[in-house]
Amino acid sequence: MGKTAIIIPARYGSSRLEGKPLLKVADKPVIQWVYEKAESSTLADLIIVATDDKRIFDTVTSFGGVVEMTSIDHKCGSDRIMEVVSRHPEIDYICNLQGDEPLIKSESIDAVIKNVIEDANADISTLIRKITPQDAENQNLVKCVIDKNGFALYFSRSKIPYERNSGFADYYGHLGIYGYKRKALEAMTRLAQTPLEMSESLEQLRALENGMKIKTTVVDFVPVGIDTREDLEKFRKIIESNLL
Repeated sequence: MGKTAIIIPARYGSSRLEGKPLLKVADKPVIQWVYEKAESSTLADLIIVATDDKRIFDTVTSFGGVVEMTSIDHKCGSDRIMEVVSRHPEIDYICNLQGDEPLIKSESIDAVIKNVIEDANADISTLIRKITPQDAENQNLVKCVIDKNGFALYFSRSKIPYERNSGFADYYGHLGIYGYKRKALEAMTRLAQTPLEMSESLEQLRALENGMKIKTTVVDFVPVGIDTREDLEKFRKIIESNLL
């Protein structure tokens, strides 16, 4: 069996919080917090940061991490990851870990990796969590509906399923971490954008529209993604409270 890699796409530019991978909390940049979470995985053979920015490259190198430069022209994280994977023929399984999820649990990372390694029917894997019907109204929170075997049927920014009859539906929020079989990632990055993907602005719909199978695992992890200055302060307070 080939190797398993956690690849962390990280870019400097962000419309809401520029340079967030390098912002420091408890004297460590956010990208280092994420990298150290990746190191706690029991199933990964390699951890690589994929960036297009020399400042991020130098920072990862300074704390002893592995980092590779990628093109500035990539439109999404999966394309950036594929550039790195293309240089490593030994990699068969890939975990796409977002560079702004510093509180991700090692068990959650391993759950994503385990699904693509052990389930022959899974091209891609990801995580979901139970949410309330009220949370499902939030258009910024991506929802997922699944079949009886845990495979994704659809992802949407809308509230799904529609509750025509109350008391029957479970609601799941999607966590933006993915596992890929190498062939699935190669196919994803070759395929053109699909109508549903462009409509919802959700890349995983490209996979579903092209017949790929996405296996989900339900976790109790509530993410603290860093997209805004408020998110950064929330993360800082969590870290400071744990250090007391």
